[in-house]
Amino acid sequence: MIRFQNVSLMRGTKPLLEDADLTLNPGDKIGLIGANGAGKSSLFAMLRNELHPDQGAIDFPAKWRMAYVAQETPALDRPALDYAIDGDVNLRRLQAELDELEAHPDADDHGMRLGELHSLLADADAYTVQSRGEQLLLGLGFSLEQMQQPVASFSGGWRMRLNLAQALMCPSDLLLLDEPTNHLDLDAIIWLEDWLKRYPGTLIIISHDRDFLDEIVNVVVHIDERKLKRYSGNYSAFERQRAAHLVLAAAAFEKQQRTRAHLQSFVDRFKAKATKARQAQSRMKALAKMEELAPLRAAAEFSFEFREPLSAPNPLLVLEDVDAGYPLLDAHGDKVGGKTIVKRVNFSLQIGQRIGLLGVNGAGKSTLIKTVAGELMPLEGTATLGKGLSIGYFAQHQVEMLRHDESPLWHLLKIAPNVREQELRNFLGGFNFPGDMVTSPIAPFSGGEKARLALALIVWQRPNLLLLDEPTNHLDLETREALTMALAQFEGTVVLVSHDRHLLRATTDEFIIVADGKLQPFDGDLDDYKEWLFQTKLGKGTATLPAPAPAKESKAEAPLAAPVDRKEQKKQEAEARQRLAAQRKPLENRVKRLEEQMAKLNAKKAEIDAQLLEPSIYEAENKDKLKTLVADQAFAARDLEQLEAEWLELQEQLEGLAA
Repeated sequence: MIRFQNVSLMRGTKPLLEDADLTLNPGDKIGLIGANGAGKSSLFAMLRNELHPDQGAIDFPAKWRMAYVAQETPALDRPALDYAIDGDVNLRRLQAELDELEAHPDADDHGMRLGELHSLLADADAYTVQSRGEQLLLGLGFSLEQMQQPVASFSGGWRMRLNLAQALMCPSDLLLLDEPTNHLDLDAIIWLEDWLKRYPGTLIIISHDRDFLDEIVNVVVHIDERKLKRYSGNYSAFERQRAAHLVLAAAAFEKQQRTRAHLQSFVDRFKAKATKARQAQSRMKALAKMEELAPLRAAAEFSFEFREPLSAPNPLLVLEDVDAGYPLLDAHGDKVGGKTIVKRVNFSLQIGQRIGLLGVNGAGKSTLIKTVAGELMPLEGTATLGKGLSIGYFAQHQVEMLRHDESPLWHLLKIAPNVREQELRNFLGGFNFPGDMVTSPIAPFSGGEKARLALALIVWQRPNLLLLDEPTNHLDLETREALTMALAQFEGTVVLVSHDRHLLRATTDEFIIVADGKLQPFDGDLDDYKEWLFQTKLGKGTATLPAPAPAKESKAEAPLAAPVDRKEQKKQEAEARQRLAAQRKPLENRVKRLEEQMAKLNAKKAEIDAQLLEPSIYEAENKDKLKTLVADQAFAARDLEQLEAEWLELQEQLEGLAA
């Protein structure tokens, strides 16, 4: 059990926690959430004993083994696989002791200690550690070849994956993970989810990925108002409980304000009257004793919107027989060939399309996006751009492309030199860059603030095609939600690569997949993609329903000319009906579920439509509510269209079976 008792913590002059209490049970899977700067990482540092509370105590069993992800990765020549296995410190210690013992066979207790060490190594699963390490690194996106490469040869993001692998290799009772999905692709995240669900110890995760939290955690701890507030359930359950709590808190505050007003009114009217003095005094005492509830701080939620594109060519672009990849250059910088990643791409983008691009790590998603963006020229084939095409491109390295010694205003002036400064300041203010922050160098900004600036620069340019390659890296939950809302209302075309499944579900209408060096449609949703991943990459599950088992052949076949056996014929007909029923049942079950979903969506859409007919909704004070309703209406209409299309397709399959 982990217990926080009256914990207070200051960072500089800023109080992060004040008299915070919390109890966590062994085996809990906890999502730790809170605003940027609320103290999530500081709480981890206290658990690791790297930071000490100013007051109070944090207790958990001394015998617990703790694992966490190191923030630094030394540039070692050590192979990646060995580095990952180094995470099992106890195993490495036993191996080192065994090596030392074998180097000195003349030691007095050599034989006895040798037996003990082999027994301890067996208990530590030393004889399966190589295969376990390989499976771990495969799940995190490394190839067998990469596992033998030195740690120093990997980029920063890949080194963080190696640090994560070390933490997962370490046998532990308490596992601390701080934003583990930041450097992972969707396939690695799905693998990590599966691993963490089976983790037997106590798990605490800091994450801004709501789907990831929903899949794993059964407790949410919210750092709010310098307290630790515990909620049962996953992130979605937390949101519902939090909303209900805010409603109750608002009602309690209003009720208390009315009570205080009544008491104060009585005191003001009668404190000077001798006949009422005693009652007035008692009411004054009641006022003094009443613990004043803090008014709810309705923190202004961050939101933005993409401006309407200036033009809408159709098609936006066409790729014909394009090979996408990287040119190979000689010593003089001349092109001498190319390395093809995705072959024979025939692809066109129409106005209004909303595409999610899927594919395992290294399949070529980013290469394809760069080719569409014009950052890479096709190695073969032709790319035809529509007249008036304006691309907004957010790449994974976009934040690093910013000038860290310059300000947000400087960056915007570079692309809008002829616009009044006040207009630019107002625009940046809408992206939460107020006051002096507009003119301050961005070097000390958080990763989320830099990503928000990169988004602002794209929005200013009014693109008609958005190419977004992992745009949510470094974004907190609030900014991710703002991006989701903005993309849902964007009037142009979207191609999105993201490991954030909530963002993919809410903003895309169709999926295409890069696999085996080809680009092809993906006929399914993200749940189907998860099954496909487990089947093709991780060797688990099955992506399609197994075909009904064929009827067993009789041992002695009847002669061809034998008369018809009515009993046998009836048996065969019954078996045929059973096979047909077995084929129909999953289709009918899916149809039933679709009809239930469509009924709920139709009811929800009818309710939204009715609210949009109310004249009051178009008043200025209801602007945010109107925006939400319009987005909800669009989501409902899109989801209904998808469900109806699937329902019709299933009905056709059922009719085919009946025929």
